[in-house]
Amino acid sequence: MFATACGSGDTSTVIGRADSGKLTIGIRYDQPGMSQRRLDGRYVGFDVDVAKYVANELGVEERDITFKEARGAARESMLENGEADLIIASYSITDARKEKVAFAGPYFETGQGMLVRYTENAIQGPETMNGRKLCSVKGSTSAQKVKTDFSQQVQIVEYGQYSDCVIALMAGNVDAVTTDEVILAGFAAENPELLKLVGKTFSKERYGIGVPKNDTESRDAVNKAIEKMISSGEWKRALERNVGPSGYEIPQPPQITEKS
Repeated sequence: MFATACGSGDTSTVIGRADSGKLTIGIRYDQPGMSQRRLDGRYVGFDVDVAKYVANELGVEERDITFKEARGAARESMLENGEADLIIASYSITDARKEKVAFAGPYFETGQGMLVRYTENAIQGPETMNGRKLCSVKGSTSAQKVKTDFSQQVQIVEYGQYSDCVIALMAGNVDAVTTDEVILAGFAAENPELLKLVGKTFSKERYGIGVPKNDTESRDAVNKAIEKMISSGEWKRALERNVGPSGYEIPQPPQITEKS
């Protein structure tokens, strides 16, 4: 395990804190298949399985992980102010975010998609959203991309969580929801008679594990854990278990690019 190999008991680093046997990891609570807090208090999903695997490789058992909700707009600040040691929350690697935090990975790649009501036929992709209401969450760049690149007359509606957007969609208060397709596939799988995905993906999103900005030793350890999860076959099994039931096609594992 990496913690015993490289940790020094220095609590200023993630692997140092892992040496004490505990970690706090920020995840989403409302993304079916990816990361969800169930009514019974259990945490399930692919991101949750990645978090457990990485923590175990750093020397921290599942029972000693504290999961905290990491909403879109709060992820950088949670790392900056020490609320979380790692963020594993469908966290796309971007240059703007790299100014504030470091990333390990990527550990998954997807693309932006569109979710609409099952009876909707006019909306076929981002270019058909002019004059329509499009929902996304605060702190996400997804809806702005549609407005900038495809439909300048789209009306953007923002909520705190994707589950709020999906409720608004089913109630007829918005016309579509946009974010990464793997997340939308989970919502469609929960409500197959009410919701559907339309169009092709129109971006490339690379999910990384957020690490405090200058903690390069810990980022290296997290990268090794991701590589081991992939090579052991557990990465694919975790995706098949959590995302496979939605019908989403399991992709090939990505190459790790975020290195010191």
